[in-house]
Amino acid sequence: MSPWGNELQIYTLQPDRAALLLPFRQQMKTGPAAVCSPAQAVEKDNKQQKGELMKRVLMVCLGNICRSPLAQGILEAKAASQHLAVEVDSAGTSHWHAGEKPDPRSVYTAAQHGLDISGQRARQFTPNDFRSYDLILAMDQSNYDDILRLAPDETAQKKVKKIMDFVPGAQAGSNVPDPYWDDDGFEKVYEMLDQACEGIIRSVRGEI
Repeated sequence: MSPWGNELQIYTLQPDRAALLLPFRQQMKTGPAAVCSPAQAVEKDNKQQKGELMKRVLMVCLGNICRSPLAQGILEAKAASQHLAVEVDSAGTSHWHAGEKPDPRSVYTAAQHGLDISGQRARQFTPNDFRSYDLILAMDQSNYDDILRLAPDETAQKKVKKIMDFVPGAQAGSNVPDPYWDDDGFEKVYEMLDQACEGIIRSVRGEI
């Protein structure tokens, strides 16, 4: 069964930690807002009537400065190159880095692969994200557990997956390690996320 849920269809366009989490609040960030404005809601309804509703994916790690910005940049590039109607954003389960740019080491690693993620800004995951996104991807088990604690119902819970679940042959329960304390770990994290995003693209295209 597709991880996107039975109700979703995919369209192609042509041209330690939980206890430290503070009360969730929306943070300013470059990228899609957690709650649609009236104008955005009308546009969304129009797209749905035309059969062009964009699927929305949220990447989530702890601080939203290392792993999830890379995941966002990678999936955005892959979806754009294949003209897939997928919109990607990222967030962190903590508030620690809200408003900050991605870690310079993530920016550098992305640039080495031709991606520019410097325009992203960190924000904290909020319960509103369950309404705004079709698929919420956690980088590791801790992130996954923290997100699920905020899920209001079973429908919301089903939207949450671990990103490594999209890598064929990956060991069950695999995590993307946090490279924050390891300068040499960013390239490995990039490679893992690149594999996972390939799997997400195959899922979008209905190939798995």
